[in-house]
Amino acid sequence: MKKIKVTDYDPAAALVDDEEIAFFMADALETGDAAFIAQALGVVARAKGMTSVATETGLSREQLYRSFSEEGNPTLKSTLAVMKALGIELTIKSPRS
Repeated sequence: MKKIKVTDYDPAAALVDDEEIAFFMADALETGDAAFIAQALGVVARAKGMTSVATETGLSREQLYRSFSEEGNPTLKSTLAVMKALGIELTIKSPRS
């Protein structure tokens, strides 16, 4: 029997530019799942560098990892701070009829 080697995939490695990040976050937002969106934002923060995001937001790296993990539940204030540090904006539009 042939052995198959399985490696972990880190989506942060694929987020190499702002366009990829925008697509990634748009897909996450379309799910409507708050936990998934927060986790996706954590992936983007890791891709950009958690240390620099922590410095810009005034939050600790540990707090960022905890808040934007699968089990995390970030506040709106920390979410907006991280988004600002990442250069990500939310826009509001009316739902399609």
